[in-house]
Order: sequence, then structure tokens, then C-alpha cells
Amino acid sequence: MLRLGERATVYCESSVTLLTYWNAPSDKRISVTLTTTSLSLTTALPLTGHPARVYLNSLSLGSQPTMKQALDAIASLLTNNECDADTLDWAALTYQHTAAVQAALLEINAPATVQKKMAALRGVLTVAKKLKLMDAEDYEAAVDLPRIKNHPLPRGRALTQAEITALIKVCASDTTNQGARDTALIGILRGAGLRRAEVVKLEVRDFDGDSGALEVRQGKGGKDRTVYLPEGAIAFVNDWLSTRGNQPGALLCPIQKGGQIQYRKMTPQAVLLILQKRAKQAGVESFSPHDFRRTFCSDLLDAGIDIVTVQKLAGHASPVTTAKYDRRGEEVKRRAVQKLGF
Repeated sequence: MLRLGERATVYCESSVTLLTYWNAPSDKRISVTLTTTSLSLTTALPLTGHPARVYLNSLSLGSQPTMKQALDAIASLLTNNECDADTLDWAALTYQHTAAVQAALLEINAPATVQKKMAALRGVLTVAKKLKLMDAEDYEAAVDLPRIKNHPLPRGRALTQAEITALIKVCASDTTNQGARDTALIGILRGAGLRRAEVVKLEVRDFDGDSGALEVRQGKGGKDRTVYLPEGAIAFVNDWLSTRGNQPGALLCPIQKGGQIQYRKMTPQAVLLILQKRAKQAGVESFSPHDFRRTFCSDLLDAGIDIVTVQKLAGHASPVTTAKYDRRGEEVKRRAVQKLGF
């Protein structure tokens, strides 16, 4: 661990890259010196030939800012704040660079954060190889790094039914347009377990008011899927549509202070602010929009729905991911063993 006020840095100085950090057990400063050439691009690359830009453009719009920040951080670390993702010569990186970066990041970031940043680095190097800016042998060496061990406590929580009821009551008692919209929003989050980025992309055409089907277009990973709302949530959305009208466009819209509906998409940040406001009004403990997703998966699993079906409804690539959303706690294990006979 670093001492308070100390930072792990990797920087270029007279063609020498120096990694310096504190080693907690010995409380000694550790330095690793590497001979290298400049890591700055000497000539600008076209966007179609720039490995960082090609990599970022291959990601969803929602993922691009996060991974751009990760690459900027790595470039800054490697060059003592002289380069960013656009100006670093990624194809010049060697195993010595990538190993030093991973070691430095592990000193200043949580393992999960390091995994994400290193995934971005691997992504750029993979593109550099495909663009023939980096030969296969150098690439294989640069990405052949020790596995990052990460065993974090589960993030987030599941909301109780009492909390969900309190939130709905607060929204339903609000007779303004915002009340109708927010009731529908909570109905969709609770009833379909959508990501907030998916919720704000829903359009009126994506909802079937009879069956409760919702067409989720271009979800995470660019995948489409169909989900279904329970009866109560169907009623909430239909009530909102009777207020909104059936004009084409975003299903859930921003509303001005005077109550005028703006027929455009809300932002994911707006969803967060709405939920924070309603939680405060309802006296519900703080939660994130994603906690509705954890609640959705946990409640379906608790109801005996098989994990593959829950995986498909949640839009997860693997049931392993779905299992990580299970927040049922110890009670489900206690009930399970009661089914064993003697």
C-alpha cells in the first residue's frame, strides 16, 4: 500500500522509464528501472489506424467514456502526465511496460478497477496487432501477465417488498405528470430488471400494452431481447401513456417544472436523480438503480425460476454473471437444507 500522499508513478526521463512505489510489508520504496525509447507518437495516426481510437469505436457508446478514462490513466502513468490515449504510441509497449503498469495500478486501485483498466490495455494492444503495428511475438509477451486476484464482497443490495411498495405509493400519490412517469419507471425497473441505460432507450413502439412485452434494443453487448412486465407494472406504464400520449419517441420522457412533457429521451443520470428523490420521500434506505436489477434476479431465483431463464431475462451473457446478482442471503440456504430428509 502507498503512504498517505504518495503515488505510484511510471514516467519517461531521458529514455528511462522508472516505476516507483512503496512496499507496505517492508515499508521501503521500491524502484524498477527500464530502458526504453520515447512512448510519444512522432507522427499523428489517422483515426482508422490509431489502435486506441479503433478499439474505443468498437465499444458501445455507454462503455467508451469509461475505457477512454482507463487508457488516459495508463498513458499518463507511463509518461509522467505527458501523454493521453491519443498521443501514446501503444504499439511501442513491451512486457516491461505492461507488467510495470499492472504492478503500479495494483498499488493504487482496487483489483476490480485494475482488471477493467488492464482489459482496456489488452484491447488496444490486440487492435495494434490486428493493424500490423505490433508483431505477434511482442503482443503475446506484453499481454502475458499474472492473473489479478479479486474476491470482493458482493456489491449493492436487494430491495425488500416493503421498500418497493413505499416507493410506488409515493409516486402514485403524486398527481402530477412526474408521478405517473416515475411510477412507470419503477414498474419497469422492478418488473423487468433493466439496466438504466436500457430504460432510457425504450421507445413507445417497444411496449405492448396488452402482453406487457418490452423490446430491449441494443442492450449491453449490442444484443436485442424481449422481456415481459408483470400485470401491475403493465398498468403503471399504460397509465403513464394515457398521460404522455402515443406520440412516437421515448417511452419515458423528461418533464419540465410546469408539467410539460418533453418528447425526448431521459439521461441515465436523470434516472438516478429521480430514484434518489423518491427514496428520500419514501424513507427508503439509499440504493442504486442497479439494485432493482439485483432485486429482480434475486426474487426470480427465490421463486424457483431456473437460472438460465433469469439469465435470458436479464440479458446476461452467462449464468455465472446472473448468479453474482443473487442477494437472497442466508435465509435461502437455511430453507434449502430444511428440504433434506432423515
